[in-house]
Amino acid sequence: MLTVSNVSKTYGGKRLFEDVTTTFDAGNRYGLTGANGAGKSTFMKILAHDLEPDRGEVTRPARSRLSMLHQDHYRYENDRIRDVVIMGNQRLWQAMVEKDQLLAKGDAMSDDDGMRLGELEVVVAEENGYEAETESARLLTGLGIPPAQHEAPLRALDSGMRLRVLVAQALFGDPDILLLDEPTNHLDLDSIRWLEGFLQNYKGVLVVISHDRHFLNKVCTHIADVDYENIIVYPGGYDEMMQQKIEFRLQSEKSNASKQKKILELQDFIRRFGANAKKASQAQSRRRAIEKIDMVDLKRSNIQRPFIRFEVKRPSGKLVLEVDKIGKSFDGQVVLKDVSFTLTRGDKLAIIGPNGIGKTTLCRLIARQLEPDRGKLAYGHETTCGYMPQHHEEGVSKQDHKTAFEWLYQWDEKSSVQEIRGLLGRMLFPSEDADKPVKALSGGETARLLMSKLTLTKDNLLVLDEPTNHLDLESIRALTEAMQKYEGTLVFVSHDQYMVQEVATCIVELRGAAGCDFFPGQFDDFLIKSGRGAN
Repeated sequence: MLTVSNVSKTYGGKRLFEDVTTTFDAGNRYGLTGANGAGKSTFMKILAHDLEPDRGEVTRPARSRLSMLHQDHYRYENDRIRDVVIMGNQRLWQAMVEKDQLLAKGDAMSDDDGMRLGELEVVVAEENGYEAETESARLLTGLGIPPAQHEAPLRALDSGMRLRVLVAQALFGDPDILLLDEPTNHLDLDSIRWLEGFLQNYKGVLVVISHDRHFLNKVCTHIADVDYENIIVYPGGYDEMMQQKIEFRLQSEKSNASKQKKILELQDFIRRFGANAKKASQAQSRRRAIEKIDMVDLKRSNIQRPFIRFEVKRPSGKLVLEVDKIGKSFDGQVVLKDVSFTLTRGDKLAIIGPNGIGKTTLCRLIARQLEPDRGKLAYGHETTCGYMPQHHEEGVSKQDHKTAFEWLYQWDEKSSVQEIRGLLGRMLFPSEDADKPVKALSGGETARLLMSKLTLTKDNLLVLDEPTNHLDLESIRALTEAMQKYEGTLVFVSHDQYMVQEVATCIVELRGAAGCDFFPGQFDDFLIKSGRGAN
């Protein structure tokens, strides 16, 4: 159990939350949600005692073990991958290291060393250390790191795969309290599904931050929502929380309106008869009645939702894209081989597959940012393509000295200043942020600026590579709806399973040197046909 008592925190002059009191109970899995900048990561650090609150305290049972996902992989880059995972249980790891040091003495071991060795064996047994290598291998494999790499140093992996190792480290050893900040970052869909299953069977206290709506719905039994300078815990997953939150807000607004109407009626009586001696007592009674009316304090929500709409300036022909046995290699290594499919007007194609399999390469080929080494890739009649890269600096250079307004204006100089500023406002750029230099924009702001460009260019083929990167849940919901309503042809890569389920009308699963599989249908049907079952 984690107990939060009267916790308050202000950061950078902004009050994040005030007098938060709640408990996180064992057996429950809590999603920590809120807008970007609302204070989710700050609250998580307070729970872990990595950050002190301004007031209040967080307590947990004395002998409980807390594990938190730390994303500083440079700390472990020279350590063996398997060992990095076992380090998730520091008591066990320290005992194993000291045990190996004593055993290395051989015949030079003293009686005291022998006694200490016995004590260490007890610690190893208590922490289930004899199963440590097996458990670490199970976690790593489930998260997509093959056994052949488990003995390599962490530096042998790229940054995305290193973060998977740190997720395994946090999960290792069945901690009593598990704190995970964006654990699905850099996980492919299969690894996310594995993690969902693992966490559904977890028996301790889980608190997880995620911008993946499907993940929160599948894993969480409760949602702790950071909003209105408070943290309110709702039963159920994310969708249930949103429904309860909206209903509570509407009821509160309706109640306040009714109370305000009553106050106005009482004030009107006082104004008309307050000076009348015969009705003075009645007027005074109404003044007391006004004082007793308790209005609900409706603070402003942190949540803001952009208005995203992708339109088509001119429809394409029926045949939009033909991909025929294309291949691409880098430095002699085959990334794509014999990839073939055809898209017609209105198709919405999700490209899936494990990390590093070539999804971004295929997006760049379709967007004509790269040329294939072999095969044919051709647009149909009147096809125009808009592209949102996974790495935003490919679309918005941080060396660019333009403001957000100036950068966006260059894509449609026929638009008026008011139209461009109106678009930026709908995409959550108030006037002062519209005049920020693009190099100073956050990841979420840069993503919204790139989407703003696509609303201006109005292409009939959109290629979106991981468009949810850096977006909060409300922005992802708005983007998903915009993709559903888009009347052109769409190609996208996303690890957000809800987006893939709701948007895709066909699937391409990349298999590296083995080519690809094209499935003309929705994602749930694809999972069933491929033997993975709908999730």
